[in-house]
Amino acid sequence: MLKNNLKWEDLKKNSDGMVPVIVQDQVTNEVLMLAYMNKLSYETTIESGKMTYWSRSRDELWIKGMQSGHFQFVKSLTADCDLDTILAKVEQIGAACHTGAKSCFFNHIK
Repeated sequence: MLKNNLKWEDLKKNSDGMVPVIVQDQVTNEVLMLAYMNKLSYETTIESGKMTYWSRSRDELWIKGMQSGHFQFVKSLTADCDLDTILAKVEQIGAACHTGAKSCFFNHIK
């Protein structure tokens, strides 16, 4: 069953009242990062077209790229089958990772 135009209330939140967001490059499909959204960041993302998260470490709204200039422009937002995770396809400007790497996933385990 497909659902369109989901509201924040439709999503299942974790124990902190947030939803994890997997961020993927819209062209290459490379997974860039994982972040979290609360209601404010979700609604800001929908309204602005710029990926906006809730920084758990700083306990504040985080518009990706405001400090670095490495913005993420929303191309699509899709919830998974359980409505507890969001997949964001984005146009990534510059690096996604705070280390300067294109993706946050570069520490090979095996």
